[in-house]
Amino acid sequence: MTQNGYELCQLEGRNPIAEALTAGRSINKVYTLQSARQARSDTALARLVADCKEKGAVILYVGRSTLDAMATSGAHQGIIAEVAPYEYGDLTDILAQCERHGRDPFLILLDHIQDAHNLGSILRIADGAGVDAVIIPQRRSVPLNAAVAKASAGAIEHVPLCRVVNLSRTILDLKKQGFWIYGTAADGETPYDKADYFGKIALVIGSEGEGISKKLLEHCDFLLTIPLHGKINSLNAAVASGIIVFEATRQRKLG
Repeated sequence: MTQNGYELCQLEGRNPIAEALTAGRSINKVYTLQSARQARSDTALARLVADCKEKGAVILYVGRSTLDAMATSGAHQGIIAEVAPYEYGDLTDILAQCERHGRDPFLILLDHIQDAHNLGSILRIADGAGVDAVIIPQRRSVPLNAAVAKASAGAIEHVPLCRVVNLSRTILDLKKQGFWIYGTAADGETPYDKADYFGKIALVIGSEGEGISKKLLEHCDFLLTIPLHGKINSLNAAVASGIIVFEATRQRKLG
């Protein structure tokens, strides 16, 4: 099976495939367990296969060992699909749409996130919080693959994901458009729950090991910190983004 890591041409697991169908994504071919022929053995899987077939997918029944060999996420749940290449969002169009609706945009920018589960979780968080777009760099970012889709629980089909050549340039362009830029740092001066999240905002989340790069830190208007009271002095990228994003969303809804 040909797979381009940045185009997400393979989906694994029931929820990612079901969400792709809901989003209207073209599913070309489905590999599923022989048992899916018998609805009595797994009605949910059989129903999903039938839905894919109804949308024009070719259905191939294979053994579990075949699916295990094809899978990259480690949790195919009896079904893998070949899909049309993922279409990245256009940031300019997204911002224009926000303006047409009279809504201040809320963006998340990811500075070289390398872990597929972190990226997938952040997409899931973004969907739950109503973030307008997630932005990643073209280089030095985790490939957009089946593991990301699985971790996102299908959110990747609903949250616009934009790729840009240069995050630093993108941030400077956003600042010219009136955005406030928030970064995360262990030694940040602003507690996350004391910040003002109104207006056009963009939250920068750093990589798992190194955090936000020095160049991007210089572009941030506010550096947020999450007070920790235990013996472990750090949170992973997804957990940190979830805490801050939902606090920001809470404030924005109150306003």
